[in-house]
Amino acid sequence: MSATPSHPGHPIPGDHLQVLLVQATLGWKQPAENRAHLEDLLEQAQSPFDLAVFPETFTTGFLGDPDVPNEGMDGPTLEWMRELAVRHQGSLAGSAVIVEDGKRFNRFLLVTPAGDVHTYDKRHLFSYGGENKRYAPGSQRVTVPLGPWRTSLQVCYDLRFPAWCRHRGDFDLQIFVANWPASRVEHWQALLRARAIENQAWVIGLNRAGEDGNGIAYPGCSLIFDPLGETVCELGAEEETRLVSLDRSQVEAVRGKFPFQADADPFTLQT
Repeated sequence: MSATPSHPGHPIPGDHLQVLLVQATLGWKQPAENRAHLEDLLEQAQSPFDLAVFPETFTTGFLGDPDVPNEGMDGPTLEWMRELAVRHQGSLAGSAVIVEDGKRFNRFLLVTPAGDVHTYDKRHLFSYGGENKRYAPGSQRVTVPLGPWRTSLQVCYDLRFPAWCRHRGDFDLQIFVANWPASRVEHWQALLRARAIENQAWVIGLNRAGEDGNGIAYPGCSLIFDPLGETVCELGAEEETRLVSLDRSQVEAVRGKFPFQADADPFTLQT
């Protein structure tokens, strides 16, 4: 397929961000089938969106890339995301396994209708499950502008490390894409809420549903919290899409009324 041209005339998200949660089941080691399935879910949702969010490793399932051909930034997944972003005139986000310079990354991809591609490589690799033996860690925090929204990109296990996720005057919205297991769903719920409260930011946690090829069950339970840590949206255990509107003025209002950030301890991250 040829490269999709830039479309600079697409609508720019405003203070109200229309977010489509795409809580999907994923096939094991089936990139083409997963892309087709996610595309169908977008079509079935029939909801104009500014941003659609897919799960972590949405092409293969978590650690589901052995025996699957390596894919780089010139591969079919990124091209597919570009085409869908233009077709729906909305940005797409999720992570996929990308090989670059001989290294394998769990890479968050955010693609806009204008053809811009933003990436974040998962910093904290899940050593408990052996992710650190297959992938290279990222080293840079990434914040992406979506119109006026400063958007922090994070992947699954990053959620457990608050210093890495800490607001430093640089984001209004934090997105976690995940394959978070049902056995620790209460941790998922509590940690997402904590990130929203401590950072006074909108937080999206997009998880997968179903069971993977290793027999691990996933609870769905995708969530959105507002800057006070109040639950705005919580999905169930099954595959589902839902459109949710986020209001950026709530970030400014909460930070203005409760200026706790001014008392935060300074620190330096070592990477």
